[in-house]
Amino acid sequence: MPAAHLEDRGVIKVSGEAAKGFLDGLVTCDLDRVAPDAARHGALLSPQGKILFDFIVFAAPDDIGGGYFLDCPAAFRADLAKRLGFYRLRAKVAIEDRTEELAVLAGWDAPAPPAEVGLASADPRLPALGWRALVARVDVAGLVDADEGAYHARRIALGVPEGGKDYVYGSAFPHEALMDKLGGVDFDKGCYVGQEVVSRMQHRGTARTRILPVTYGEGPLPETGADVTAGERVIGAAGSAANGRGLVMVRIDRAQDALDEGVNLRAGGRDFAFVSAEWLGVAAPSVQNPVDKDADGR
Repeated sequence: MPAAHLEDRGVIKVSGEAAKGFLDGLVTCDLDRVAPDAARHGALLSPQGKILFDFIVFAAPDDIGGGYFLDCPAAFRADLAKRLGFYRLRAKVAIEDRTEELAVLAGWDAPAPPAEVGLASADPRLPALGWRALVARVDVAGLVDADEGAYHARRIALGVPEGGKDYVYGSAFPHEALMDKLGGVDFDKGCYVGQEVVSRMQHRGTARTRILPVTYGEGPLPETGADVTAGERVIGAAGSAANGRGLVMVRIDRAQDALDEGVNLRAGGRDFAFVSAEWLGVAAPSVQNPVDKDADGR
């Protein structure tokens, strides 16, 4: 049963009689769809619609005190708690950092831990990712048989981005970070911070910039944040990479124009090629067949 302790993740708890309404008015996911056995992917946005934090929301059953637990990047957990506190005003909610007591597990190719071990759910972003669980930190050693790097290599190969690794918080819209494809935005829910911008992008039906999976040849992988270039032109930035695979955020139209002109795409000076991800439903830039283009009259 491959299961990894994600030491780069933290846990923020939001509880109290107003917790559900408080969170539902802030985040991109619908709290009505969150249950003890059904976590949800979501984000807190700026009023301009850009992602400030992304997370996975777990709900605790009432018989163990209820409340919601946000599985978030550990490096940003204090900032997330502070931002939630900014919106709290007089709402009857408590916001606590529970990272010292709770650990985040990710597993695949086997069932999740039973309910008595902790909160567990299928990963809400993509079935192929497996499951997520929040367990007592003192119990984590007996549940782990894979390292964190194995999980991230799997995530990257599947083409699933994470905030703080594959895009900079405060700079990316949900559509650019594939949240519209990964269940991170419920477009039929009520108002939340940044909703108007996200709804406008959804209505437009296209996102010029996306995070896409790529493959690299042999050699050192580019550093996270390295420029993605087409000739001398910067068209994006590299995200995380492992085992010859990676994620890049690019302007899709500019990448396609470069390939049409025979210009190689590079990330941190490394050539790469886009790879398909069936779940994504977005056509990646590719080298066009000149015969096909002539047949279409273009």
